[in-house]
Amino acid sequence: MRTIRKIAVVGALTALAVGSATAFGASASAAPNVTPQGVCGSAYKTVNSAPIGALGKVYLTYNPSNGENCVATIRTNPGTLKPMSTWIYVPATDEYAGDSDSYSSYAGPAYVYGKGYCVSWGGNIDNVYVSVENSNCGSLKEHRVTEIR
Repeated sequence: MRTIRKIAVVGALTALAVGSATAFGASASAAPNVTPQGVCGSAYKTVNSAPIGALGKVYLTYNPSNGENCVATIRTNPGTLKPMSTWIYVPATDEYAGDSDSYSSYAGPAYVYGKGYCVSWGGNIDNVYVSVENSNCGSLKEHRVTEIR
């Protein structure tokens, strides 16, 4: 009787261990929920974004307390490394910041001081590129371009 009970207990513990590993393994391997604020900082609010095809988006954020803009390119489906970039440019001050490499989920952050200035920004994921010129400056109409290279 003891042998049967031991086998039952070992079997139950094995089933519990396998079930737990399966349940926790799925969540442990899932990619984190990446947001523009997670990349740039919680004080940065999203003021604009542009889709990069179906691959993701590039986000323009702004922090009113320090006058800085930040950009981040975030993939829709994180995974294997892909060439990615994010960039921002303030024509009036000739200030530029960017980030480019192979990433699994996002590129950035890239920061520039932009209070009161038009900004140009963009990014890419794999072979899809997007750029936004004359953005967030009121009187000028922004110009967006998406291209596949």
